[in-house]
Amino acid sequence: QVHVVESGGGWVQAGGSLRLSCAASGPIGSILSMGWFRQAPGKVREFVAAITWNGADTYYADSVKGRFTISRDNGKNTEYLQMNNLKPEDTAVYYCAVPSPYGPALTSNTAGSLALYDYWGQGTQVTVSS
Repeated sequence: QVHVVESGGGWVQAGGSLRLSCAASGPIGSILSMGWFRQAPGKVREFVAAITWNGADTYYADSVKGRFTISRDNGKNTEYLQMNNLKPEDTAVYYCAVPSPYGPALTSNTAGSLALYDYWGQGTQVTVSS
C-alpha cells in the first residue's frame, strides 16, 4: 500500500507565501511522477501542478503559472509546492497525487486528469485571507 502524506498548509494573508511538502512511501520500487490538486468548498477537485519522475518536465494550471513552483528531491518520492503571491481564490484543500508506475506517462496531455493518479494524500488546508 502506497502511503502519501502532505504537510505545510496553513493560513496566510493575500500576497503571502506557503510551501507544501509531500512524501510517498511504501512498496513503490521506483521513482514516480507526482502532482498537486486542490478542492475548494462546493467545487470540483482541480489540477494545480505536476512534475515528472526525473524533474525534467513540469506542468501548471493557468491560474497558478508564475506564482507557484513545483519541485522534487532527486531520486526520492518527495515533492514540494512553493506558493507565492497567494490570492483568496487559492483557498482550498491541497492534495498530493501519485500515479501508478504501471499506468500512462505524465505528459502535458495527461497531467491534469484525475484518472491518471492512483494514490492520494489526505489533504492539507490552505486559507488565504484578503
